[in-house]
Amino acid sequence: MPKVLGEVCGLLAALACGALLPLTLAPYDWWPLGLVSIGGWFWLLNRRAAPAWALGLAYGLGKFGVGVSWVYVSIHDYGNASPPLATLLVLIFVAGLSLFTLAHAQLYAWLRIEPAKAQSRGLAALGDAWLFAAIWVAFEWALTWFLTGFPWLYPGYGHLHTPLANLLPIGGVSLASLGIVVTACCLVCALFGRHPPAIRAASAAIAATPWLIGLLLSTAQWVEPQATRFAALVQGNVDQAVKWNRDSRMPIINRYQDLTEPHWGRDLILWPEAAITLFEHEAAPWLQRWGERGQASGTSMVLGVPSVEAAADGSHQFQNAAIAIGQGDGRYVKRRLVPFGDYVPLESTLRGLIAFFDLPMSRAAPGPWRQPPLALGEDRAAMAICYEIAYANLTRNAANQADLILTITNDTWFGRSIGPLQHLQIAQARALENGRWLLRAANNGVTAVIDHRGQVRERLPQFEPGVLLGDFQIMAGRTPYSRFGDGWLVAACLGSLLAFAWGARRKRGREPS
Repeated sequence: MPKVLGEVCGLLAALACGALLPLTLAPYDWWPLGLVSIGGWFWLLNRRAAPAWALGLAYGLGKFGVGVSWVYVSIHDYGNASPPLATLLVLIFVAGLSLFTLAHAQLYAWLRIEPAKAQSRGLAALGDAWLFAAIWVAFEWALTWFLTGFPWLYPGYGHLHTPLANLLPIGGVSLASLGIVVTACCLVCALFGRHPPAIRAASAAIAATPWLIGLLLSTAQWVEPQATRFAALVQGNVDQAVKWNRDSRMPIINRYQDLTEPHWGRDLILWPEAAITLFEHEAAPWLQRWGERGQASGTSMVLGVPSVEAAADGSHQFQNAAIAIGQGDGRYVKRRLVPFGDYVPLESTLRGLIAFFDLPMSRAAPGPWRQPPLALGEDRAAMAICYEIAYANLTRNAANQADLILTITNDTWFGRSIGPLQHLQIAQARALENGRWLLRAANNGVTAVIDHRGQVRERLPQFEPGVLLGDFQIMAGRTPYSRFGDGWLVAACLGSLLAFAWGARRKRGREPS
């Protein structure tokens, strides 16, 4: 009975540790809790407070249960699922994501090498800290592509205002995540491990290293300003419940026209994702009118508009697009589609079961993988639509050819939850990684101007119509991350795991049967 009770307490502690991690991110930004969350889970695994897989599952349920709870809003409020059904679907989603933390914990338990000699255990503890951190980064990488990926809730995002922020232009958000995980694990070794003083001192020094490196990088100037431009970012605040009604088409167009009218003559006017709900060919008269207005006033206009294209088999495909008109030119089609939002997996089975599986524009097709940046007069803009901004390398590849980054979104699906604020924080990281200003137009917020250091310069209140007037800078030069990405970091972590696996195999091969 005491053992069972101890395991239950261990699982509850892992659940609590996981639930703390989202509190380090927007809108809370209590980053020291990340040390408690990650360090606490590491300590529980080392103490074998419960089976490793169970501790991993519990941590994931806490982490994703709190961190992506906002999915409930889109399923219940806009998918018209009953509260019990919406809760069940969210639990299934959370449990699926928790398989990653389950695998993390189990892999860590398998690869740990416990030395037979007591004097070697201190060095082994430092090895455990690196092993745990390397697995963390490896699974962050896996979350960028496995089953289309869900690159969310990375602890590095919570450090845009700490010295670890200076690691993002070097190795992206995953390098900042590595820094906080190494710090947390080494602090556990220094404070709670029964190790010789030299090992405890080394652990403390390693824990401080990412922060010292971040401080040394605080004066680094990777990019330089070349010119200043002026923009008007329009936030229509159209109610999602009526947005796609046919009767709402003209009121929506009129609202955006009225908000925009005083601001022709700015270098850039930016409207959100699917700002108008006519298809691109249906909106041709208005697009021509706005294009002529932009030409006459010297303004580039970028707006989100749905389109329909003929497929090779004669069918028609919907696309989520952004176009540049006026002084601007070019067209971008969303590449990374959101499951159930842009398309429905297992469509023949799920389509029509509940309203959530038949949301408006949930039959979209992706655009070509390689698309040129939008031309905005003399400038070039990388585009990311909605969820795409969460994919660091997708944004990096586009920003390599661009002078600034534009992202348009419709976070109305998630109401007053924490989801839209997490989304904004992710966009801030993309600006910092690439050394480019980022302009973000959202239907109901958060519409913002973000500088090349990832700081929000201007923003509009959520849930209000309005226009954000702000200046931004065209930057020259590239960050190390922009040039080299984070492949070297992922390779180092995966290489470490192979080395640990080889060591564990050799040790087990020497053990008597």
